[in-house]
Amino acid sequence: MAEPLPQIFLARHGETAWTVTRQHTGRTDLPLTERGEANARRLGERLRGVTFDRVFASPLRRARRTCELAGYGDRSEVADDLVEWDYGSYEGRRTVEIRQERPDWSLFRDGCPGGESVEAVGARADRLVARLRGVRGHVLLFGHGHFFRVLAARWLGLPPGDARFFLMSCASLGILSYEHALDDPAILLWNDDRHVMPG
Repeated sequence: MAEPLPQIFLARHGETAWTVTRQHTGRTDLPLTERGEANARRLGERLRGVTFDRVFASPLRRARRTCELAGYGDRSEVADDLVEWDYGSYEGRRTVEIRQERPDWSLFRDGCPGGESVEAVGARADRLVARLRGVRGHVLLFGHGHFFRVLAARWLGLPPGDARFFLMSCASLGILSYEHALDDPAILLWNDDRHVMPG
C-alpha cells in the first residue's frame, strides 16, 4: 500500500481589531479580539483527530495566540518566514484609502513603499516551500492571510502575484498537498471557515 501523501495545513490567525476595520496588519503585533480567541478555539476543535509531524507558527502574537488556543502551543516552533507581509508605509491603512492616492494600486503587483515587494514575499514563500517539501507527514502552520496566499501560489509553481486569486478569511483553514505524487502539487482545501463563529 502506498504511503499517504503529506498535507500542509494552513491556519490563519483569528480576528484582530484591524481585520475588523480592514487595515493592513503586517508587523504591528496586535492581540486577538474576543471573537478571534473564540474562533481560534473552534479551529482547534476542527483539527482534533489529525496527527501532525511538525507545527510551525509565525513569530507575531496573533498567530502564536491562535496556535496556543487551538491547542498546539506546547509543540509549535517559530518560523520567521511565516511572518506577514511588511506593508511599510501602508501599515495600518486600508486599501480604499491607499487607492485615493494611487487609484490603480494592487498589493500583489506593486508591493508597498518602504516595505516588501511581491518578489521578496515570494522568495520567503519559496524558502518555506523547500523546507516543507523536506518533511514527510502532515504539517500545521499558523500564520497570516496575505503570506498564506503567496505561499499557495508558490506551492503550485505560480508567480507570487497570482496570490490575488486566493482569498483567505480569519481563522480559516487551507490544505496544500499533492494529487498523485510529490511532483504533482495541488490545493486540497481552501478558505474553509465553516467552524468560524459568524460576526
